[in-house]
Amino acid sequence: MGLLELADLDAGYGDLQVLYGVDMTVEEGEYVAVVGPNGAGKSTVMKTVVGLATHMGGEIRLDGEDITETPPQALVDRGVGYVPQTRNVFPTLTVEENLKIGAYPLGGLPAERLEAVVGRFPLLGERLEQRAGTLSGGQQQMLAMARALIPNPRLLLLDEPSAGLAPDVVEDMFDHVDTINDGGVTVVVVEQNAKTALRRCDRGYVLAQGENRYVDDGDALLEDPEVRRQFLGG
Repeated sequence: MGLLELADLDAGYGDLQVLYGVDMTVEEGEYVAVVGPNGAGKSTVMKTVVGLATHMGGEIRLDGEDITETPPQALVDRGVGYVPQTRNVFPTLTVEENLKIGAYPLGGLPAERLEAVVGRFPLLGERLEQRAGTLSGGQQQMLAMARALIPNPRLLLLDEPSAGLAPDVVEDMFDHVDTINDGGVTVVVVEQNAKTALRRCDRGYVLAQGENRYVDDGDALLEDPEVRRQFLGG
């Protein structure tokens, strides 16, 4: 039994179906990457898990328990953190105020949790009074991840964390994801930057047209000639 399991999942938006029978298992402590071309349904997988897309069939399980209809707030209480691809910080609020919003389930921001995330992202500690909208794209992504980590989740879902970042910032962002996983947090990352994600993850899922196409260790997918030809540019 995995920490997170998707079984024969159908989902989409309103009447538009995007996912067709997607299966996925994420073990405790794993770093799993979900890759594929634009329109493959990668982000829809993430949004369906957290209740932001329309569930049309199949089941989502956490620790073996059906969470398919569980509200997003209840998932936070169950130890699930989620960082959306865009609009993932409150730009008019300060860095510290953004972190306090992440602490809402705790009833306030404990000093030890602030210290923990600032220790992981030292730059944020230097800019607690700075408005989030004035941070660079990479810094905003750090803040979004830090805010999701405030409640100390077991499972962190990251939707396209490298989107819009300058190439020289992408590797640094992935270094942070590695560190989060090394610290004991199970990570699922949806990524357009497939080669980098597969190089760093334990296991990868390749989606196309809303369906499972390949699943294997990240390195094995990188070396698979068909995966390379179809999805990685040769």
